[in-house]
Amino acid sequence: MRYVRYAILALIAIVLVSMSLANREPLTLALYPDPVAEFMGWNIVVTLPVFTVILASVAVGVLVGFIWEWIREYRHRKAAATSSREARKLEREVKRLKKEKNKGKDEVLAILEDA
Repeated sequence: MRYVRYAILALIAIVLVSMSLANREPLTLALYPDPVAEFMGWNIVVTLPVFTVILASVAVGVLVGFIWEWIREYRHRKAAATSSREARKLEREVKRLKKEKNKGKDEVLAILEDA
């Protein structure tokens, strides 16, 4: 199984390297369109290789997806935590009731009754 994971990671690395080598041309990114930049009097312009823009876009998309799912699953995590707290509380109560029930009895008989 470990070798399959390494093979998949190697395949992904080969695809990313070949895509990066094929898309090395410079790309100019501007924060605002030209008319808005002229009106405001300033604009942020960056020139990057195309593959950095592609990889950064994929990374941002994955990050947004993770955050979206984490927020969406909050309700389920909250319900699981509540259930876990309730289960621990009930286990403590069962132990306390067994101890009260077996109070004054022989230890061996109390163990056998609990089993």
